[in-house]
Amino acid sequence: MHRFTLVSLTLSLVFASSCAFSKAPSSRSTALPGHGAISVSILPNPIVALKAAGDQYDFPFEVVVKETGGHPVNIARVSADVKALGGIPVATESYDAARIAALGFSTTVPANGELRYRFNPRKSVPDDRLFGNVTADLTVDGVDDTGVAATARTRVTVQR
Repeated sequence: MHRFTLVSLTLSLVFASSCAFSKAPSSRSTALPGHGAISVSILPNPIVALKAAGDQYDFPFEVVVKETGGHPVNIARVSADVKALGGIPVATESYDAARIAALGFSTTVPANGELRYRFNPRKSVPDDRLFGNVTADLTVDGVDDTGVAATARTRVTVQR
């Protein structure tokens, strides 16, 4: 039951279900010069869980994808690898462009622009010890208007 709740909580953080190579926000991206490039960040990082009632918590956060290379980028996939208790893999989640669009979000980052995806999932957390032990590595893959791939990664943690 705790494993299910942990997976459910963390997947909610990564795209209403998504979600530091330390406690500070970080982002790594790869792209070719003269082509589209993206960066991704989670605000805030760490995500602060807000007690709603009983064992229910709200997890407000934004996923921010910025284009930094001067070319529009179409987001092809967003995925998350979730780890708990010091790095034990507990879940992997992936959303392709069609699934992202079905959630009502744009999948095109304009040249030198950004996309912001806002979430505020409410989840049951029966054991407060989970807050210090969950991380998710978020990867965003895209393709610019010339057909060149761009990728960005970041990690998010959760605290109370």
